[in-house]
Amino acid sequence: MSGRARERLALEADLRGALERREFSLHYQPQMDLRSGALAGLEALIRWTHPVRGNVAPAAFIPLAEECGLIVELGDWVLKTACRQIRRWSDAGLAPRHTAVNISAVQLSRGRLLDSVRRALDEAGIAPEQLELEITESFVMLERELSFQSLADLRALGVRLSIDDFGTGYSSLAYLQQLKVHKLKIDMSFVRHMVNNSGNAAIVRAVIALGQSLGLEVIAEGVEQAAQARHLRELGCDVMQGYLFSRPLTGDDATAFLADAGKRTLTF
Repeated sequence: MSGRARERLALEADLRGALERREFSLHYQPQMDLRSGALAGLEALIRWTHPVRGNVAPAAFIPLAEECGLIVELGDWVLKTACRQIRRWSDAGLAPRHTAVNISAVQLSRGRLLDSVRRALDEAGIAPEQLELEITESFVMLERELSFQSLADLRALGVRLSIDDFGTGYSSLAYLQQLKVHKLKIDMSFVRHMVNNSGNAAIVRAVIALGQSLGLEVIAEGVEQAAQARHLRELGCDVMQGYLFSRPLTGDDATAFLADAGKRTLTF
């Protein structure tokens, strides 16, 4: 326990200086339309390359950043960096329909998210609808009044809203209808075994049907097999994201991907 505590303190110390040392970067994973096979959007994913530790997994440093209060500063950096990248793509005529950014529960609970998003959009000079914010379902359900108001304000601003990891938290059909988001994301834990696990397949089918009944776009993440993609398309899922088509790409590689997007179609 003492060793783990020392390691945690060391990682936290490294994390505090990582932004200043420019050790973070954003990678972008394509999202593909399951009907047309064309590019539907991108998701921005943060990466940390430590000079000694090497690549630090987001699962290791994101919870730590939330615990020690650094996530707000880190989240602001992600928003600004993603918006600036969207602007560069727009200037080059390559911008996707939208680019998604994950939002931490701490950012939402601090009450500053609306200002942070508005500032990032204004500084980059991009349209609000080019940005999509992904919020985890569990926090929305736990902090209902605050999250409902924050999401309503963001929706009024014009950004797209997505409920991430749907089905893993405190699902409430009544509250989902009130949220008026644009998209549901099916968690990869359900998608991964949906072909050979009837329980997972039933959950995926139910989420897709729910999204369709509410007029929401449904995206499945963690798609790695052609059989999964075919099954999702048969069930009426709108969009897929996963290694089957592309791993997360660096900014430069994502730019090259977008430049070649017209020649790419998803076949399976």
